[in-house]
Amino acid sequence: MMNSSFVPSPVTNTASRVAARRRRRKERKLSILSAAKSQDANSNNSAADWKSETQEQVYSSRLLGALRMLRINPPSPTAPKGGRAVREAADRVLAVTAKGRTRWSRAILTNRLKLKFMKRHNKRQRLVSPARGSHSRCPKKRRLIIQQLKMKNLPTVQRKARVLGRIIPGCRKEPLPVILEEATDYIAALEMQVRAMSTLAGLLSGASSSSVPHPS
Repeated sequence: MMNSSFVPSPVTNTASRVAARRRRRKERKLSILSAAKSQDANSNNSAADWKSETQEQVYSSRLLGALRMLRINPPSPTAPKGGRAVREAADRVLAVTAKGRTRWSRAILTNRLKLKFMKRHNKRQRLVSPARGSHSRCPKKRRLIIQQLKMKNLPTVQRKARVLGRIIPGCRKEPLPVILEEATDYIAALEMQVRAMSTLAGLLSGASSSSVPHPS
């Protein structure tokens, strides 16, 4: 008797490969959907945190401490003064309160360090290198014109996404879903910042008016 061995048909192999491919594609879609849901949940929770009174109180106390430090420590000649210094302190405290969970908060903190480094670097260059002429401004103007032409050729949605990405710190080169997620959190944080600063301004103005002696 001859031993007959089973030989799988090509049709069976093709069907199994197609089924395996469909299963992998389905698993990939499910993982993408679950990741998107978790990102939405995180962004919603973060936006909800900015609306809580506890978060507003934490930010207000930190901002008050930062403003006191501005009054105690006189700024350096190159440091921003007046309203700009208050605005930078408010944004820096907002980024610290976000605890680096978002791109915009990390961008604000790292941008401050970059500005410090650039100021020192520019100061050294002014001391070492001679004064440059107006021809150094030409490449910047040329780059700006090229960027404007590129923006005009983009579709409307991409153009608006680029504009929004420039407004949100740290989102200049990010895709649209990331920009929208960061914008949701950033807007909620700014709304909380406005509420806290309005409350602080009212308290400080009330304290200053009560400290003024009334005429007898």
